[in-house]
Amino acid sequence: MASTSSSAPYTTLISAEQLQALQASGKPLLVFDVSFDLMKPQAGAAQFTEGHIPGAVFADLDLSLSDKSGSGQAASGGRHPLPSREHFAAWLAKAGLQHGMQVVVYDRQQCNYCVRLWWMLKWVGFDAVAVLDGGLQAWQAAGGALETEAQVHAEGDFQLSVALTDLVDAQDVLAKLGSPVQTVIDARGAPRYRGEVEPLDPVAGHIPGALNRPFTSNFGADGKFKPAAVLRAEFDELLAGHDVAGVVHQCGSGVSATPNLLAMEIAGLGRARLYAGSWSDWCSDPARPVAQG
Repeated sequence: MASTSSSAPYTTLISAEQLQALQASGKPLLVFDVSFDLMKPQAGAAQFTEGHIPGAVFADLDLSLSDKSGSGQAASGGRHPLPSREHFAAWLAKAGLQHGMQVVVYDRQQCNYCVRLWWMLKWVGFDAVAVLDGGLQAWQAAGGALETEAQVHAEGDFQLSVALTDLVDAQDVLAKLGSPVQTVIDARGAPRYRGEVEPLDPVAGHIPGALNRPFTSNFGADGKFKPAAVLRAEFDELLAGHDVAGVVHQCGSGVSATPNLLAMEIAGLGRARLYAGSWSDWCSDPARPVAQG
């Protein structure tokens, strides 16, 4: 959970005011801007150049948080394949990550993209990472300054460690399909889940038996995550008795599923598993079953 102490690391959420205090304290800190637009992949970099939190490093979803090289080294399938843990850990070190730092991630798209980096840092064994609640909008509303120049940080000493998250693939999901030990939660919007529209992938529909919780359901009108008790009640209603330990999160390509995963953790329901390949990976094999409606 988000820490209330300035000495303890933030591991889920951090407020704009807490980040400002952290900056003022001079404690080791690394901030990542993960702004992106699926329909305009260059937009995130342009937004970063227009203005970002001082000292922030830009993390491009396509170039830094995915492996689209086709080299066979990717750690997942789908439209945004995860890079290998080794490759990603090396990128983090080059970006300036040091052991003992506090990392904060944010975007300006209602946490659609930055939670992917939050999850990936846990995946390579780095726990002291938090999502800026409310994103850049909350930072500016709290009077936070912006800069336009990109700073280059000295290379860090971060090295790969034991994963703090569980990653599953299509075979794992398929093997437990229809079993009470697995509950898939699909973070896409309801029309895509039902198969009424499909703007990005070649097949419309969802994994049979998957429950639908659009990732936007986790946020209030202010763009911040809903209170823990509210999130807990909503997930309890959604799961309706399903074993929380069996939850697997997915979306279209393993990005917008992560806010659901973080929301469950904020709600005190533990850290669920992620099917990073998600629908784009699942529907790539016509032998896998598809449900609609």
